[in-house]
Amino acid sequence: MTRRRVCVLVSGRGSNLQALLDAAADHAYPAEIALVLSNVPGVYALERAEKAGVPALSLPHRDFPSREAFDAAVDAILTNAGIDIVCLAGFMRLLSPAFAAKWAGRLINVHPALLPAFKGLHTHRRALEAGVKLHGCTVHLVTPELDDGPILVQAAVPVLPGDDEDTLAARVLEQEHRIYPLALRLLAEGRVRMDGERVVVDAPGPTGALVNPAP
Repeated sequence: MTRRRVCVLVSGRGSNLQALLDAAADHAYPAEIALVLSNVPGVYALERAEKAGVPALSLPHRDFPSREAFDAAVDAILTNAGIDIVCLAGFMRLLSPAFAAKWAGRLINVHPALLPAFKGLHTHRRALEAGVKLHGCTVHLVTPELDDGPILVQAAVPVLPGDDEDTLAARVLEQEHRIYPLALRLLAEGRVRMDGERVVVDAPGPTGALVNPAP
């Protein structure tokens, strides 16, 4: 089996990166983490990569005169490294339309909400303020629009009485760590195809309904 070469773009502590590293440590997994690149020097995600024996680079975005110049430098690194798929894991930068277009279908992101609800920042606070009964996370293909790409995998969690941002975030993050490796597996195995603006995944799905509060 030829494993797809993956670069993970990070900006922080890298807990979702760790989930991908752990999954890829199994040589039966269809993707290998070949490179980790951060736009912020010294973040813990780079240490996670080094501990796993994965090449880790720091490329400060502040060293570039524009978003497009930074993205061009990232693209050159990815191309030279023979990268097949790019995963955003807490990468706190908007990508230029040219970069998103070049990597279309090979660029994925995990977002802490059930898209298309609660795009952008502070998703857990906004979910609590809205009074939703189910919250969750989404892995999606990246397009030039913020948090607006076709959905690959989602996981839902209940919003419990007494939840605050921290408790809800912790419950959602646990599910992010489950669905991100799953989404990368599906993409690396070629089980993802586009049907218009939607993603169709060649995989069995659950039946029935997830209801909260339970009847």
